[in-house]
Amino acid sequence: MNVEERLRQKKEAVERELERLLNEEDSLMFRAMRYAVLSGGKRFRPLLSLSSGEYFGASRDILLPFACALELIHNYSLVHDDLPLMDDDDFRRGQPSCHKAFGEDIALLAGDGLLTLAFEVIAQAPVGDSLLPRKEQVLKEISRHAGVKGMIGGQLMDISLSREDLTEDTIHELMLKKTGGLITASVKTGAILGGADGPELEAVVEYGRNIGLAFQVRDDIHDSGEDEQDGQPFRPNYVSLFGLETSKKRLKDFVDAARNTLNEASIESEELHWLASKLLELKGKKGK
Repeated sequence: MNVEERLRQKKEAVERELERLLNEEDSLMFRAMRYAVLSGGKRFRPLLSLSSGEYFGASRDILLPFACALELIHNYSLVHDDLPLMDDDDFRRGQPSCHKAFGEDIALLAGDGLLTLAFEVIAQAPVGDSLLPRKEQVLKEISRHAGVKGMIGGQLMDISLSREDLTEDTIHELMLKKTGGLITASVKTGAILGGADGPELEAVVEYGRNIGLAFQVRDDIHDSGEDEQDGQPFRPNYVSLFGLETSKKRLKDFVDAARNTLNEASIESEELHWLASKLLELKGKKGK
């Protein structure tokens, strides 16, 4: 079975589990949550977590709840990010954003619901007594990377930085928090549950940081083709700081650095290499 087929099977497993988690009831809140999560998306973060974990020896049954929790957290952030008081986006993955379909009040609560459901899923994940210390470590990692020191902190920078504030250091910090935080947490979660040792964990973190940078640069390259609308607030963008050609070069540099990190640590995961290389494709923007 080739790498693409293995990843397709992983994605299908994630989709089935997300559907199970979100079909608990048919209330308005769960309909809005299902709308936000089950409308598509690459499931990049769960795939990183599953690929990393299985490489280091964890079973898919152990990994799947954590992978899905990471995807729930990611989608909560998208629902809130689309709201008028944030990025004010009317569409997500080719359909009306959650707040356009259900109203701003329901969308806000749907995002809250997805975030809290994620930690309920982690709390209930059956790992057995021997893996409880690893589960606790994963919980700390996900909480930190999703919180004020990670994704939320990056979101704050995204809405508060002015053009004058934008430097290479500030935009890299923003990207490593807003996008890279949860991506790093995803690949590290799998490695922790699989029992990766110190040097391997360090390599996984460095891989995640570079993949996070590459992912956001790729998004910014896609977004650079969209006309900036009058009256829209400034949002930091890699292309606006470095230009399109330099951004494309940096994208390749970040992907190469991620793959080199794996090679130097002798982490021979075909799937992690493939997921990194896939970010070099710039043929069209798809759902996150």
